[in-house]
Amino acid sequence: MNTYDLVKNFIDKYPMTVAWRLKKNALIIDKHLNPDEKVTYAFAAQKNDQFYNIISTAVIALTNKRILIGRDRVVIGYFLDSITPDLFNDLKVRSGILWGKIEIDTVKEFITLTNIDKKALKEVETAITSFMMERKEKMREERS
Repeated sequence: MNTYDLVKNFIDKYPMTVAWRLKKNALIIDKHLNPDEKVTYAFAAQKNDQFYNIISTAVIALTNKRILIGRDRVVIGYFLDSITPDLFNDLKVRSGILWGKIEIDTVKEFITLTNIDKKALKEVETAITSFMMERKEKMREERS
């Protein structure tokens, strides 16, 4: 399955998530995958702090190496964020009436993903924290 198929499945499963232009955003992720990298999980959210700001949809993909956040700009260009396990600090989940948010704390920045269907929060949190714990453990073993 490609990134778009994974994120489309997520939206079909959690339709209250506010997301636009999924195919274009997923293509940003696919464009930046390394040859030995494979997307294992993908979801959509708004990459911002405010629930009322619904124009900054991002596709968030967990690969076997890192987390990628891709956003295609409406006019020209795109944004890509990459979070490697060594930069990951913590994750917070906040649930509201309709939507929830995931806050990812890294060594360099604080990333907020909003307007996620609140029913999806447990799945997203489990996917991210499980991935990060596994990758950090592998990194420790490789150093030893």
